[in-house]
Amino acid sequence: MTTEVATVSDCTVNSCSFNHDGCTAYAITVGGSQDHASCATFIDTSATGGLPVVLAHVGACQRIECVFNDHLMCGKADVKIGSGADAADCLSYQRQ
Repeated sequence: MTTEVATVSDCTVNSCSFNHDGCTAYAITVGGSQDHASCATFIDTSATGGLPVVLAHVGACQRIECVFNDHLMCGKADVKIGSGADAADCLSYQRQ
């Protein structure tokens, strides 16, 4: 079981209220559907959300089939979020 929390090292989703010079959500959830992982914390609104400094981590991962998923936690050191099939995909996702 992982004892470290994965950081969000990069987010290129400009339309997310938590992304201003990096992800400022305290923690994100990686969700999505089969064969696809997306940032479930993504919110496209004009409101600015999050903390004043960049501290984002992956709080939970719902993609059980991902090679990095360890007891619903991300076992990768860092993840990248960006445009893919959806506006905010987990670009670090790898299917087993």
